[in-house]
Amino acid sequence: MGVGRKTVGIKPIKAHVTRAIPVNSTIKVADNSGARLITVISIRGYKGVKNRYPAGGVGDIITAVVKDGTPEMKHKIVNAVIIRQKKEYRRANGLRVKFEDNAAILLKDLKTKDPQATIVKGPIAKEVIERFPNISKVASIVA
Repeated sequence: MGVGRKTVGIKPIKAHVTRAIPVNSTIKVADNSGARLITVISIRGYKGVKNRYPAGGVGDIITAVVKDGTPEMKHKIVNAVIIRQKKEYRRANGLRVKFEDNAAILLKDLKTKDPQATIVKGPIAKEVIERFPNISKVASIVA
């Protein structure tokens, strides 16, 4: 056998989220961290088909580079969580949800999954709150 190590994973989402934000797409940052636009570099934990572009959806952790924002934040590589997407997805109760824009919020570190900001502009998907309870502290609207 091996050493009994406990692995702390991420909770599954109770919805069939369509992965609509591929690598290299630019999305808005919906918090007050100093970044305004980020470009997706990779999707954390993505396993897919050969030659297919990795893509993420609501509730996925991404690695991104800051393209627009304050001078201290520009060109930094950050971790973020996708909180909204334009492409509709289906919840377990049959409801279909879509938002006006694609948006993400930045994370401090990947172990605690705490948000970097103190205020989030706009709604946050319910699936994100289920998966990351720390984000609910800064959420103003949960949709």
